[in-house]
Amino acid sequence: MLSSEQVRAARALLRWEQKDLADASGVSLPSIKRLETQQGELAAQPRTVDAIRRAFETAGITFIDDHANSAGGGPGVRLTASPKEPRSDDETIQYKEYLNPDASFGSGG
Repeated sequence: MLSSEQVRAARALLRWEQKDLADASGVSLPSIKRLETQQGELAAQPRTVDAIRRAFETAGITFIDDHANSAGGGPGVRLTASPKEPRSDDETIQYKEYLNPDASFGSGG
């Protein structure tokens, strides 16, 4: 299940306009507008809902269903690390000239 509330929240997390979602999902802009105005579960063909879900998931959104274990309970969305921009410890750069061998543990030296 995917609700219009989740779609609007996911768009907000990504800072997407409705047109951005239409472009990413291949669903027409008028359809996106119509689906977002109705409360509750999206009233659309399964292939349309799947296209919207895939577009968001590709952009880094995780959908939380109604029965998931979450602090607040209920359905929601979460922004995860985008697959297009992986994060890694390899991105940390330390310059030897700034390292202090006498620094206390945990001070970053």
